Amino acid sequence: MLQVSNLVKEYKSLRAVNDLSFEIQPGEIVGLLGPNGAGKTTALRCIAGILRPSQGQIIINGHDLLRDQAKAKQRLAFVPEMPSLYELLTVDEHLRFVAMCFSALDIYQLRGRELLERYHLWEKRDDLVATLSKGMKQKLAIACAFVHETTVVLFDEPLIGIDPAGVAEIKKEMQDARSRGCAILVSTHLLDTAERLCDRVIIMSRGKKLAEGSLEQLQTLSNMQGESLEDVFLKLTDESAEATPVPAE
Repeated sequence: MLQVSNLVKEYKSLRAVNDLSFEIQPGEIVGLLGPNGAGKTTALRCIAGILRPSQGQIIINGHDLLRDQAKAKQRLAFVPEMPSLYELLTVDEHLRFVAMCFSALDIYQLRGRELLERYHLWEKRDDLVATLSKGMKQKLAIACAFVHETTVVLFDEPLIGIDPAGVAEIKKEMQDARSRGCAILVSTHLLDTAERLCDRVIIMSRGKKLAEGSLEQLQTLSNMQGESLEDVFLKLTDESAEATPVPAE
């Protein structure tokens, strides 16, 4: 469903993502974890086709993103931390426009109202997007992600700024999408949420993958059986920081 092989993204002398490889199968939610500056958002933007990788290969639903971007993106959805929406459209127009872009007006007709009601946007359907709060804009972006035949979904910090009811609905939407066979990659700093929601996680630090696996596998790797994901994460990332040499002045 999603295959990332030897992904590298460089900015002049900075290697923001360094030889990242992983796969996500249908019906999986995978967490992408790491401290600030680990390269998570850069990796997501490369996978979404927003940034061009310096090296590596990204396969989405059997299509090479660099060779056939249109087909690779046909069933891909990306929800960034700060959605860039068309603010002069109404909420309903925005959802319908996204559906049109993916030739999915039939799905909009079936699910449009349901999605807007689920994220408490139905009463705001005739309001301009520009008038929405940050949390409401995030909810609209997530509704747009599921208004076409999405099979691979990328989330970058989707729960930041969302009220508790909205958080619960977004988690349920992810779980429903997993049950429909979607492959979901979610970047988050909310480790307790990742522990409960994700089938496995990828931990990054300084652009590299430190570890990958279920909580039990990471507990074994770190020799921290029975500990929480937060404790395992802190140990692995602390050890990585200590192992990184400090440049001489």
